[in-house]
Amino acid sequence: MNSIPYKSFCWGLGTTSFRTKNFNKTIEEQLALLDEFWRTDDNSVYSWSGNNELQSKYYDFMLAKGFVKGEANNKPKDAREKTSGLVDIGLISDDRKLTEAGQALLAISRSGDFSSDNAFQIDKDSFIYFKQLLKTYNKVNGTIVRPFIVMAYVLSKLDYLSLDEYTYLLPLCTDPQNTDRIIREISALRNSQITIDEIIIERLLTMDNYQQALQMLQENAVTEEVICNIGMNRKSRNYDKTYFPLYQHLFDLYVNHNYDCALQVYTDTIAIKIGRLWRSYLFDTVSKVQIEREPNAHLNHTLFDNINNVAEFKTAFFKVMHLLKAKATLSDYLDLNRRYIKTTEVVIFEDNQVKLDIIPKQYFKPIIEELYGTAYDECDCLFADCSIERINPVLAINETTIIFGINEEYGTHITTISDVYRFVSEDRYQRFHQLIDDKFTDEKLLALLEHFENRNDDEIHRMVTDNADIPTIFEYVLGVIWYKVSEMQGDILNYMKLSRDADLLPVTHAGGGEADLVYEYSETADYPEHSLLIEATLASDTNQRRMEMEPVSRHLGRHLIRTGNMNSYCVFITPYLDINVISDFRSRKNTPYYDTQDTTRFVDGMKIIPLNTDTLKAIIHRHLLYRSLYGVFETAYQSNLPPHQWYEDCLSSNI
Repeated sequence: MNSIPYKSFCWGLGTTSFRTKNFNKTIEEQLALLDEFWRTDDNSVYSWSGNNELQSKYYDFMLAKGFVKGEANNKPKDAREKTSGLVDIGLISDDRKLTEAGQALLAISRSGDFSSDNAFQIDKDSFIYFKQLLKTYNKVNGTIVRPFIVMAYVLSKLDYLSLDEYTYLLPLCTDPQNTDRIIREISALRNSQITIDEIIIERLLTMDNYQQALQMLQENAVTEEVICNIGMNRKSRNYDKTYFPLYQHLFDLYVNHNYDCALQVYTDTIAIKIGRLWRSYLFDTVSKVQIEREPNAHLNHTLFDNINNVAEFKTAFFKVMHLLKAKATLSDYLDLNRRYIKTTEVVIFEDNQVKLDIIPKQYFKPIIEELYGTAYDECDCLFADCSIERINPVLAINETTIIFGINEEYGTHITTISDVYRFVSEDRYQRFHQLIDDKFTDEKLLALLEHFENRNDDEIHRMVTDNADIPTIFEYVLGVIWYKVSEMQGDILNYMKLSRDADLLPVTHAGGGEADLVYEYSETADYPEHSLLIEATLASDTNQRRMEMEPVSRHLGRHLIRTGNMNSYCVFITPYLDINVISDFRSRKNTPYYDTQDTTRFVDGMKIIPLNTDTLKAIIHRHLLYRSLYGVFETAYQSNLPPHQWYEDCLSSNI
């Protein structure tokens, strides 16, 4: 019996073996590791390709640096997989050397300066990712597709994609014909004329290998060998052996109408890797007791309904088998594709919709047809750190067309690019306020503070994002809390000294930089004009004393010397407050701080107010506002109580 080959039906970005949390940070760390590796022990004289010894050595190098954990069963394979995604987007070459683009990204990471320097108002590193993804191409069954350009084209035609459309349909756009078909079918889907499942099945059945496999199933008696052949498993045909008993019991259930075997069908699916998809497809419950008691009552409406003969059953089985395999693959790619695309900061994933941000949308609108003409061609500058025009001259940024597009879509009367940036800023704040309403209610903020105290990291990542480490998320959450305490006044997105993605959620970088929040307050009846530095740490005990006492006073001292505004001060927030940290910060009230470069410049003392998260939770519970907290902090600062009494008597009891 001839073996039928597996053929890819979709594109994907990167590799599923490099689907990690803290995605931006991990990429930057990997680039730094590779850069160091090739400079170590004369490694540069060896070739990566086919060199298992060198690849094993790199795995051990990653292990020694803490980038991976544990002894891998196949070190060369793991080393290749951990780096192949960066080859795909042009940050390293096939021989795992940093390309020009990779060197440029690493330089930004090492500088710690990710601030925007481009017309898209996105971070420097994101602009590199944006250019790289415009260049990135996949090979799908011998044909070329550039996923990001295809996505931009589809979004220009449809305005947005639902998350399901993005997950299950966009990656099926592998050539001009399929892309045109998918765009038409999404329109039909939105008019309830077709389903996603029907679109996927139709797409698969246009491929010759699926046609051959269905023909093989129809023309042969069904055996385990036939099932394994028509399954076309990518890794090993033997993985599909578990489908054979499922086929037999499904046949008994739907052709012979033996409902007593429904429970056996449910049991058969447990042995299948994607059994969860089969169970949810076939049954409306996960209760074995209910299925056994009333099997017919708990069967969903499926392609197996109204089967009249063996041929119809075979067709239905084949379609469902490959539909669910395809959906499992596409779901697996969703997370990875989204991580890569989010690095660009030009695509918003919000309210189960995917769309281009304001400036990118208007940027692509007038050029997309011409740009799409290159969507199925290789890019000859993938590895280069080049201008955006070098990728394609049509990509040259035209501020006039962006301004025109915004005015046309939103009915505005913008005349300059500065007006555009103000418009975009206002839109971001509207989205940020909605994000706070949805994701950061007082109840959720209180729960997050509890999770920080108990270091329930998985729950924190689930509630906020997994593209930032826990300390960065802590700083971000404190920023949200203080914005609410400040009555949603002030440029908090600028005050927070951390990177955010297009969805306005935090991102961690390997370069780190300062993670402070510097809040600017204008003079009011309640307080003078001043800056408030908020410093945060999750460290405790000795680590807190060692890590925080000097940096906090240094940051505030430098700020006071630079600005000359002695009304400015610092609030230090942590789950656990060490008594000696309190003592040190209180002593700063009467301790001079000098400019190390010019000792004639100094400040006589500094105001540092330490808070633990219990006190912060009290602020949230009591809905206290900064206008009242300022006076509490000032009174506490002026107190002469000793440190062991000061916190309880001056802060806790007054908040």
